[in-house]
Amino acid sequence: MAFSDELLEAGDHIWAAQHEHPFVTELADGTLDEAAFRHWVEQDYRYLLDYARTFAIAGTKARDEATMAHLLGVAHTVLDYEMDLHREFAQEYDLTPGDLEAVRKAPTCVAYTNYLVRTAHEGSIAEIAAAIYPCGQGYLDVARHMADRMDGEHRYTPFVEKYTSDEFAEAVGWMREFVDRCGERYPGEHDAMREAFLTSARLEHAFWEMAYTQESWAV
Repeated sequence: MAFSDELLEAGDHIWAAQHEHPFVTELADGTLDEAAFRHWVEQDYRYLLDYARTFAIAGTKARDEATMAHLLGVAHTVLDYEMDLHREFAQEYDLTPGDLEAVRKAPTCVAYTNYLVRTAHEGSIAEIAAAIYPCGQGYLDVARHMADRMDGEHRYTPFVEKYTSDEFAEAVGWMREFVDRCGERYPGEHDAMREAFLTSARLEHAFWEMAYTQESWAV
């Protein structure tokens, strides 16, 4: 079994919880509260800045030119392409790019982004590979689950189309291969990779909850 599949098997219960989360099911049905989706747009915009930063730091730790180039390229793609989708969503709520940049991260967003950036700085390339994997594979799998639930188009269809696109699937495929290469090259790091993967997966689930409850700071 490929190591990426071992990680997915270890996180199967987290994947199931994501598929059943009301943010996911209601978005698929087109009934999700617009305020909850707006909160996701705002928080995920801030998340993506640090997700791109994580890839950039990982690029500096890569030992071969091809991996370095790809990781740095992903950082650029996130900043250029994926965040454009969030800016388009934001326009529907009269949010400007300046408004998005001024958003204060909710506690869960702080926890997730801090974890990723800290792992990028302090962890090995293998740990980083495992930590970034749940976001890509998770969104692909969740969006495919949403597509299976959908009955016709609605306001959230562009979200599902983006994360089930061939381009996104190809990007996730590279991440999976990256995890597998690290798993083969660094067998002594399997436990650390598994812990990094499961931590990010749990934070992915927490992110849906954060958006659905419109989490904010108590004081």
